Amino acid sequence: MSDPDASGPDGEEQAALTDAVRALLAPVARLALARGLPFAVVQELFKQMLVQEADQAHATLLPHRKVSRISTATGINRREVTRLIQVLREGRVGEAPARRSLATEVFAHWMSAPAYRDRRGQPKVLRRQGKAPSFESLARTVTRDVHPRSILDELLRLDLASLDGDADTVSLKREAFVPHGDAVRMLHFLADNVSDHASAAVDNVLGDGRQHFEQAIFASGLSEQSVHDMRPQVGALWQQLLVSLVPMLEAKVAADRGRPDARRRMRLGFYTFDTDAAAAAAPDDPAQPAGKNR
Repeated sequence: MSDPDASGPDGEEQAALTDAVRALLAPVARLALARGLPFAVVQELFKQMLVQEADQAHATLLPHRKVSRISTATGINRREVTRLIQVLREGRVGEAPARRSLATEVFAHWMSAPAYRDRRGQPKVLRRQGKAPSFESLARTVTRDVHPRSILDELLRLDLASLDGDADTVSLKREAFVPHGDAVRMLHFLADNVSDHASAAVDNVLGDGRQHFEQAIFASGLSEQSVHDMRPQVGALWQQLLVSLVPMLEAKVAADRGRPDARRRMRLGFYTFDTDAAAAAAPDDPAQPAGKNR
């Protein structure tokens, strides 16, 4: 492995790699610290992930050769590699299959399907029961395996919808599916969304033959008010994306149903992040928007 301080392309790339990994681990460290996850647990998880990735990379090797190869690639001794492989194998035995989030699907359909939006493109206030458009018909378009009332109760629990008992109508309370107050579900969201985003970025850097779409716009030199002013614009753009792509994806899923090669999944993300600019940046630099597709 190259010396991070060495001059030349290899040294520069190693230094950039170290910086990149540090940047990726910083929010992980902050989350672990905030939720009381000790170093020993984080260390064990990271070792497991290193061994898991190395195991997959050398899937065709015989077991005894695989352990040696993984030990060489990760720097973890052979006995520990053997233990970690066993831990991972045992962990997969009892792994539950991924469950559909029906609340998420109903929410997305309500936000995007023309029949459930008004003339301004906003989600309609729906009768709880009855013919379409009603909440009952909306839920039935997503699944007939779960009663609409159960799905409604879940949306109410997550504070994503409200029920007017007198009028017997249901309305959405939010423009984005962010389950406030539900720590477990929010952590699942974090794992799913950030993991896929990071995986796309890593795939692009490693150049495995697939290029995922990944771009960002960056601007510095903004006031707090300017950042605040941008938030409604971002929400409106997300709504446009949702309305355009959810029906298209639903149609694709329906068309591919039953095909033997219909095994792929796709996640499309949209996010914002703002914080104080780095101290090293010149305070009088103009805003510098930039997009990059790696």
